[in-house]
Amino acid sequence: MIECVDLFCGVGGLTHGLAKGGVRVIAGIDLDPECRFPYETNNSAKFLELDVHSVSGEYVCSLWTKGNRTLLAGCAPCQPFSTYGRQKGKHPGSKKRWDLVSDFARLAREAKPDLVTMENVPQLVHHEVFDQLISSLIEYHVSWQIIDCAQYGVPQTRKRLVLLASRLGPIELVSPESFKGKKKATVRQAISSLPRLNAGDFDPTDSLHSACKLSELNLRRIKASTPGGTWRDWDESLLAKCHKRESGATYPSVYGRMEWDKPAPTITTQCFGYGNGRFGHPKQNRAITLREAALLQTFPRTYKFIKKGEKVRYNVLGRLIGNAVPVKIGEIVAESLHRHVQQIEHGKCQKTMTT
Repeated sequence: MIECVDLFCGVGGLTHGLAKGGVRVIAGIDLDPECRFPYETNNSAKFLELDVHSVSGEYVCSLWTKGNRTLLAGCAPCQPFSTYGRQKGKHPGSKKRWDLVSDFARLAREAKPDLVTMENVPQLVHHEVFDQLISSLIEYHVSWQIIDCAQYGVPQTRKRLVLLASRLGPIELVSPESFKGKKKATVRQAISSLPRLNAGDFDPTDSLHSACKLSELNLRRIKASTPGGTWRDWDESLLAKCHKRESGATYPSVYGRMEWDKPAPTITTQCFGYGNGRFGHPKQNRAITLREAALLQTFPRTYKFIKKGEKVRYNVLGRLIGNAVPVKIGEIVAESLHRHVQQIEHGKCQKTMTT
């Protein structure tokens, strides 16, 4: 049995995927109290509202039970490394966020788990803090790669860094060809079964399937948009001021529609807003809903993010869903870890039998 502590666990995307893949996640640690309800409601793990900076390796070790393989997992907040974050420049708290990757490395060094995994943005590999992380894992066999999540069955064109480390022996991520969910998933497969909505409507059976209202101008814009097209296809009367500026010409996907039979763009924290990227529904004249965003992040349709009767706060839930690790990535990591452990144990067994 592999037992896991999930740092920066958020609403439980990585935890849920690891659990689906047969890893026993015993606790998730995060500073955001908004994560407690979805994390504990959907996962058989305890939510610990703690600042990782104040957590010790000794405390992490106390969470694991003796006799099992131990795993430290996590995805440190990535704003300092993301393209968006670098465009915005330094922002309040960014130094602390850089330190979170260092804290992940510190806890791996102090707790000495059998296995380590981290998921993050690809840009992280170009920063000194990533080199420091690799150096801190000197007692481990380490592998890392930048993957196209769509190759593993996530219905998004999402590139992510996935790191695996093991004290037991060489380790690597399973290839898309050998993973059972290897076929590319599409927007149609993910969201087409949901009830049809107009802008401003909501599904009475699912409060997260609620579409934001559109202004009269934005309604005209989305009606003039085709799946995969850009605002350059519009009549000039529909163009925004930013489109007419030289800088605006480099963002053709803003106000765009998704395509049914392709993966979605990367789901972001503002994906529920039509003007925030290519987040227009492929067919219906509205932006995608929070439930659709969660499905594109490969959360199950039954995943509960708020209590029954609680008001939907778009900015809060958009942040939680957009920042989540896609559930299927957790499944891929779990399968990689299980294959690794089985190979190590089989090798030991074979060695014992021949001596």
